[in-house]
Amino acid sequence: MEPRVLSIQSHVVFGYVGNKSAVFPLQTLGFDVDAINSVQFSNHTGYPNGFKGEVMDGDKLLTIVEGLESNGLLNNKHTHLLTGYIGSASFLSAVLQIINKLKTTSPDFKYVCDPVLGDNGKLYVPEELVEIYKKDVLKLAYMVTPNSFECEKLTGITITDMASATTACEALHALGPTVVVITSMHFEDEDGKLTIMVSDKSLPENARWAVTFDRIEGHYTGTGDLTAALLLAWDHNTSDESPQFPKWKVVLEKVANTMKKVIKKTFETNPGGELRLVQSRKDIEGGGGWESGTINARPIT
Repeated sequence: MEPRVLSIQSHVVFGYVGNKSAVFPLQTLGFDVDAINSVQFSNHTGYPNGFKGEVMDGDKLLTIVEGLESNGLLNNKHTHLLTGYIGSASFLSAVLQIINKLKTTSPDFKYVCDPVLGDNGKLYVPEELVEIYKKDVLKLAYMVTPNSFECEKLTGITITDMASATTACEALHALGPTVVVITSMHFEDEDGKLTIMVSDKSLPENARWAVTFDRIEGHYTGTGDLTAALLLAWDHNTSDESPQFPKWKVVLEKVANTMKKVIKKTFETNPGGELRLVQSRKDIEGGGGWESGTINARPIT
């Protein structure tokens, strides 16, 4: 079955967040993508003069999916569902209905959940969504990709080092997901660096890996959306080929080296601005040149 993703995320006309940050990389890596835009804004919400646009409600989302279903376009079509920013409980409830529908129409699909709740100590969404993710959503997910703040909100565990990150991963596994990826951690003893960690409870060995790399100056929107898309793609496209190249070592190195090159290219040409995704096409396609890359994954025991 050829890989095909149903991606339910935000959309901006100008810039790269949500589906604009996820669809192009997924297509570049060989995936057909059916995108549903949870919001359609002129630009991301951080611009100084605000933004204009529309927010889709849960009923409209279900109407679109009904159109797909009535034309047979959900029947065993999708290998993956990817969700990102969801701003209301009613919309998240509609997404849950879609997940259960896909379990019937595409029983082998994998749900990759990027629980966009907030960052840097601040929630972007109503507090009630945290409990819905914990109680209803994560138990249906194959992979969950929170940042450090989101992981702390979902688990109640403060992440200060790799030991507490491992404990947080175990707590998320207990809520359902097979694969947990904490996509951005900052430790006090590693100033100026970022760490990504993966934990796969289905593996008897080589189950946890981490990469640490230098943080590039500036604030870049859409990086979490890009990271989740790359994780989905390289998880699907990578096999556990040999003891020398365990699957998650390869996946993390491809994702981290790609992210580094995209952000570096953005910093060099548009510091702190919109991601230079199109200009990074070859880096995305080649996994950031991971075999000769400077970011190497290490096992976590």
